[in-house]
Amino acid sequence: QVQLVESGGGLVPAGGSLRLSCEPSGGTFNTYAMGWFRQAPGKEREWVAAINWSSGSTFYSDSMKGRFTISRDNAKNTLYLQMSSLEPEDTAVYYCAARTRPTPKYDVWGQGTQVTVSS
Repeated sequence: QVQLVESGGGLVPAGGSLRLSCEPSGGTFNTYAMGWFRQAPGKEREWVAAINWSSGSTFYSDSMKGRFTISRDNAKNTLYLQMSSLEPEDTAVYYCAARTRPTPKYDVWGQGTQVTVSS
């Protein structure tokens, strides 16, 4: 079964940067779009950013715009999230997800990577 595997999380001081990566594991699939989500303790999962896999068009949550950059490497079939000016409020488990069908639903998910921003 194809899954996604995130990496790059960790502990970073406020104002620091991290780059998350996401790669498929166990096979390949058609990719229409990919996105990043996050879930902080006691909160609902929220959408962070998305990228159209063919065109490269990017979309961001207003609260992350300007600090986070989503990108992809088609050759490596890898998704990235560059995060800068991190704040303690960015502490969360970050998930990547893929839309493998031409529908709005993300149907392949990763297990998540923890990002902790210390104050």
